[in-house]
Amino acid sequence: MRINKIELKNFKRFTDLTIQNIPATAKLVLLIGANGSGKSSLFDAFHNFKVAQANPSYYLKSNEGGHVYITFDNGIKINEEYHSGGGIFHNQPDDLRFIGRSSNRIIPRILNNANPDQIKSDSDRPDTFIDTDNRFANDVLAYMQMIDDALREPVFKGQQADTLKIFQNVIEPLNDSLMNIFGGNANKTIQIIRYQNPTPSSPPQLIFRKGVSQINYDLLSHGEKQVVVLLLNFIVRQEQYKDAILFIDEMDCHLNTALQTRLLAEIVTKWIPDSSQLWTASHSLGFIDYARKSESAAIIDLDNLDFDTSQVIEPEQRDNLEVYEIAIPKDTISAILAEKKLVVAENKNSALYNLALGEKSYLFLPANNNREVFLTVKDDKSKIGLRDRDYLRNDEVAAIRKKFPNMKILGYYTFENYLYHPDNIAEAVKTKFEKDAYTEEIIRQKNQHFDAIISKIAIARQTYVELKEDIINHKNGINSDAILDLFIKELKSNNLNTFYPYFNMKEYFDKTILSKYNLKSRDLVTTNWFKDQIDNVLKS
Repeated sequence: MRINKIELKNFKRFTDLTIQNIPATAKLVLLIGANGSGKSSLFDAFHNFKVAQANPSYYLKSNEGGHVYITFDNGIKINEEYHSGGGIFHNQPDDLRFIGRSSNRIIPRILNNANPDQIKSDSDRPDTFIDTDNRFANDVLAYMQMIDDALREPVFKGQQADTLKIFQNVIEPLNDSLMNIFGGNANKTIQIIRYQNPTPSSPPQLIFRKGVSQINYDLLSHGEKQVVVLLLNFIVRQEQYKDAILFIDEMDCHLNTALQTRLLAEIVTKWIPDSSQLWTASHSLGFIDYARKSESAAIIDLDNLDFDTSQVIEPEQRDNLEVYEIAIPKDTISAILAEKKLVVAENKNSALYNLALGEKSYLFLPANNNREVFLTVKDDKSKIGLRDRDYLRNDEVAAIRKKFPNMKILGYYTFENYLYHPDNIAEAVKTKFEKDAYTEEIIRQKNQHFDAIISKIAIARQTYVELKEDIINHKNGINSDAILDLFIKELKSNNLNTFYPYFNMKEYFDKTILSKYNLKSRDLVTTNWFKDQIDNVLKS
């Protein structure tokens, strides 16, 4: 059950607002807008469907009556009527669930004041959406009870507890999500390792491992608490969150951009049931970026609208980059870009290029392939294109560069040729490295795959859009036997400098010989050798 349309009349911030045409595919609806634009006011309307409010004047914009109408994708329509001087009246199915969490939900320390029996009926929700949400105390105790009950049940049945099953069903889901959100580095990622039940004189405790340390929940950072509070809530209330409209304000508080994206992705894909819909409000870059790229998300922009007049809003188009301005003002973007040379790089290498050369006034942008790189920079001289060499001859590279000076071409077949070049590995290893033996292994594998390589050259060259631009005139055509013979001659050589520019290290090189060094791509792009090589290509 998902919301398709919302109409608010004389309600808090809004005189007459309609949000319509929310697609049924929208498992996530992201509200964006500056502070005070009305995001939380909309959540107040959701909250009131399940919490009876005695004083409607708090929600009415003027002395006249008001209403909230919500239409779902299955055609069901519900409403709240606000009568000046009277009450608030609902018309909705009894089984309809609106479950919200305000931004005031982070408990600094766990206290001994929980009543998890309230979870099933959601009676531990705050009275109004601006009140502190204290559900976490109940979530903690319910989580401990889940483990305790799973351990004790076999005792009454004369069986042994299946601790593996308990781990897989209760503990592992939390730790997996923590790992996915905070990253795969065990020294940086918190993991739940044990707990202590409450006693009459002491509150319950959740103990996390971080590196070699064991940390009580009370001592986690605010950002870490934010994630734990959200995840534990989803784990213990899985049944309550089915067939529900969930609305959570400012899930991104105290999280950096990368964590914002991973948090939202984890919650939407893993913890929100397919039968439910999540509404959240944010002006964070990570949330906006995830929602804009997701096929199951819709963005509602409430910014810069005069809500003293009637307004009709529809979800933003995916190609509308203006939504980013909430997170990064245009002036800031312009200032950043003015100091950077924009480089469009193929495949997924832009992030690694930025890691290597970001400090050198370059900003690398991704493109799907070399065709997209070329077409992007062909008519836009403000950008630089960076593509792999592939099977381009020296004279072809020179001709392309002459006609399109902003098109840069690597000196080797592919990005990976730089990563795994013997000189780069020698610098990255920083210990005794048998460079000659490594070079001989590259030669051996090149010869092993020689026939397979040659068989693909002609077909591969047919896809190079640059060769269709009348840049260079091959008398016998771009796939002629004469051209192929030149590549065969180069690749037959066992001189690294001769064959290496045309040997595809990404496809044909088995890197087992390097496994003992445990090298990551991040290590290989931050060597001086790699930086100098790519910098020289860009300056050429």
